[in-house]
Amino acid sequence: MNKIKGVIFDLDGVIVDTAKFHFLAWKKLANDLGFDFTELQNEELKGVSRVRSLEKILEWGNTSLSKDEFAQKMAVKNDNYLSYLTNMNSADILPGVSKVINFLMEEKVPFALGSASKNARPILEKTDLINKFHAIVDGNDVSKAKPDPEVFIIAAEKIGVAQENCLVFEDSVAGVQAANIAGMISVGIGEKEVLHEADYVFSSFEEIEIDFLKKLVTT
Repeated sequence: MNKIKGVIFDLDGVIVDTAKFHFLAWKKLANDLGFDFTELQNEELKGVSRVRSLEKILEWGNTSLSKDEFAQKMAVKNDNYLSYLTNMNSADILPGVSKVINFLMEEKVPFALGSASKNARPILEKTDLINKFHAIVDGNDVSKAKPDPEVFIIAAEKIGVAQENCLVFEDSVAGVQAANIAGMISVGIGEKEVLHEADYVFSSFEEIEIDFLKKLVTT
């Protein structure tokens, strides 16, 4: 196995749990359009772009919108989502994440964010993490959604590490697939049954031992 010289983190469901806020915002939008939206459907939107998410929700609701209405609904959804984020702070960082980040900083291993979220920067600011990352690549920087590996390839370039020497933390199937396509080591955060395509799977960062990371960094 190649030595790990750089690490890339997804954001939602990996560093912070904003999935609940996305769910509330999408549910409100769907309800306003006259149909319901379930948590199970929300699971299918993990790692999916905002545009494609709204397309899927409209398909589920058997509803269509004009181009202008579509853009307006996307803006409304984002405003609602951002309102839920207002009170976020460092306490919203998922358990065990800070331990891993501190280890990488101590070992001088560069790490980047590779997320489809267009709100990544404000979230990192609210959680006091933004200055720790060596690079941030979010939905504003890419044109292709996961499982296309574009976001991870750009992140690797920004931290100056070859793709085969990068490790990716992901919680979505599409994200794991993107990491695999890029030739990176994929570490799934979630259920093994769902993320079985990942090289390694942990239920949460709390389950990750520092010795596991040390072996990958020093191999």
